[in-house]
Amino acid sequence: MANATTTPRRLPGSLDTNRSLATWLSINRDGTVDMRPGKIEIGQGILSALTQIVAEELDVNLERIRVVTADTAQSPNEGTTSGSRSIEESGMAFRYAAAEARELLLARAGAKLGVSLEQLSVSDGTITSRGGGSVTYWDITDESLLQREATAETAPKSHTLHKIVGGSAPRADIPRKVTGVPSYVQDMDLPGLLHGRVSRPPSAGAQLLNVDLDEVRAMPGVVAVLRDGSYLGVVAEREEQAIRAQRRLARSAKWRTVAQLPEFDPRYLLKLPAKTEVISEKKDANTTASGATLEAEYSRHFLAHAALAPSCAVAVCNGGKFTVWSHSQGIYLLRDEMAPALGVALEDVVIHHMESAGCYGHNGADDVALDAALLARAAPGRPVRVQWMRDEEFMWEPVSSAMVVKTRATLGKDGNIASWHFDVWSHGHSSRPGRGPGSNLMSSWYLEKPMQRAQTGNPPLPGGGSHRNAIPIYDYPNQRVTNHLIANPPIRTSSLRGLGSQTNVFAIESFMDELALAANVDPIEFRLRHLKDARARAVIEKVAAMAGWKANQKGDGVRGRGIGFARYKNAAAYVAIIAEVELAEDVRVPKLWCAFDVGQAIHTDGVINQMEGGIIQAVSFTLKEAVKYDREHITQKSWDDYPILSFTEVPEVEVALINRPELPPVGAGEGTQGPVSAAIGNALFNAANVRLRDIPFTRDRLIAAIA
Repeated sequence: MANATTTPRRLPGSLDTNRSLATWLSINRDGTVDMRPGKIEIGQGILSALTQIVAEELDVNLERIRVVTADTAQSPNEGTTSGSRSIEESGMAFRYAAAEARELLLARAGAKLGVSLEQLSVSDGTITSRGGGSVTYWDITDESLLQREATAETAPKSHTLHKIVGGSAPRADIPRKVTGVPSYVQDMDLPGLLHGRVSRPPSAGAQLLNVDLDEVRAMPGVVAVLRDGSYLGVVAEREEQAIRAQRRLARSAKWRTVAQLPEFDPRYLLKLPAKTEVISEKKDANTTASGATLEAEYSRHFLAHAALAPSCAVAVCNGGKFTVWSHSQGIYLLRDEMAPALGVALEDVVIHHMESAGCYGHNGADDVALDAALLARAAPGRPVRVQWMRDEEFMWEPVSSAMVVKTRATLGKDGNIASWHFDVWSHGHSSRPGRGPGSNLMSSWYLEKPMQRAQTGNPPLPGGGSHRNAIPIYDYPNQRVTNHLIANPPIRTSSLRGLGSQTNVFAIESFMDELALAANVDPIEFRLRHLKDARARAVIEKVAAMAGWKANQKGDGVRGRGIGFARYKNAAAYVAIIAEVELAEDVRVPKLWCAFDVGQAIHTDGVINQMEGGIIQAVSFTLKEAVKYDREHITQKSWDDYPILSFTEVPEVEVALINRPELPPVGAGEGTQGPVSAAIGNALFNAANVRLRDIPFTRDRLIAAIA
């Protein structure tokens, strides 16, 4: 028998760390079901998919289910909504919690009707006995029903019985967004709302020497002006008044700046001290590397999130307690860092999630939440809305690290890869709140009593950060993969969709094409030679059939095709992409084909949307995007300075889902970045015999390579 010191049995997904059934679900007497996810909606459609899981396991119609938006007062703590893990973590928690709730309801119904569970069936919450008689969930529920610890001993339904999961239920969040109903934190308008703005230093690490606050206090509409160390902010009755006051502060302030940014070339990484770790190594003495040896070097610049709407938050301070509305992807972790920065207890900060207009990764959402709280404290009792400006978003949000990859491989006498070496140089890819000692909230570093700045690092493998997808899924007899992590990035870096996987997969898949050419083998055949995984082979074969791939077909000097493949994090979605490129004034991508496998697809239309959106964003990453800077600061302040893919440049995308309902569902949304970049690079070589190894593939780089 287990004693009090026995470690509890591990439960599925996020149920393991939030073990009360009542945390997740309420079965209500009014004929509704409340579900409380700790994961949040950021445009990926996750809440619709989770609703399908609950409706399926409870045997109720989707219309009965009400989703309670995540907040730190009542929702399960599911950490961060990131890494394409929501279905695996929240989805599995809801699947088992709902299955157990259904079993508890059936037990009550059986006792009431005097029959065994085997004689009962459920339809939309009505439980019917084979011998006659029925009762509804709503008749027999009460608050005590789910006030118990989950056991996960009730098996969820077999996929063969699914009627809702695997379909495409309407997305509940879409109608209000496309019809202009206020939906985002930027739209919030509370009674007595004030507007705040922060006056940033001219460069990171600058120290405020002096500023004239009195002239700003005298401006129309100004309610409060805050100086706390090198932190400057203003609160006003109207937004335009706050903006004018912010600009007056900026003109008045005198700063001591530092020039600390590196040369505008990712290869500066190779010159810095690094923490070096071999993350994968295998040796086969029976394999002889007797053929050609190839070496190559690949790189990518810093990337911005470039979210459609600049970051925003609303906060109110009453009696030293804070209520905050934020589009953070990790509201509990944000609360845990905000509280010490504000000098209050954790229970004195409550954060409600509100959607924003787009971001996959760690942009300015967490930082602006602290801004709102600091300025709300300067105007207690009234809500304060802080909206970053576009230049503020570009210049101060965390960005995705620049990266450099060096590869070396030797072919064997059979033309296959006999040895493989892969080295990655990068800064860390995570500085989200709550990821270590110190603070990752930027404004806290500038206060009179500053918080210690946390170190940027990597999530551990198998997910990884800079080393995400650095270990190839291909079968090589001899292999060595090394990660060189460079601390103290000169520009603040953190998570952006896919983390290091885009660069690593781009390098792996480009090099596979280069090796295939050296072996005089078609690129798809060459990949299949090195793959035993049947699901990996299936997506490659499927996309080749979709695109009408012809072995060893060359481009015509203007048009060409290329392939890219990966299994995201070597544990999630299998994705194969074929890109068609056209060389005109710029590199253009008229069409891409994609075959993918996520195991069981919960919301089929939703997961297809995720792949399509990821593909288009990855095309933009590959062709357009790079953060530019001088010695002191990021120089991009608008969309003119940071171009992204335009509507006229969006390619046609054809997607095929290989659905495997008998297998566990895995993450999808971040699986496309690397395969898309590689497919475009390989297509460029196929079209014009030009190999571009540095992202983005700009017109200037293409001309230089051709020349």
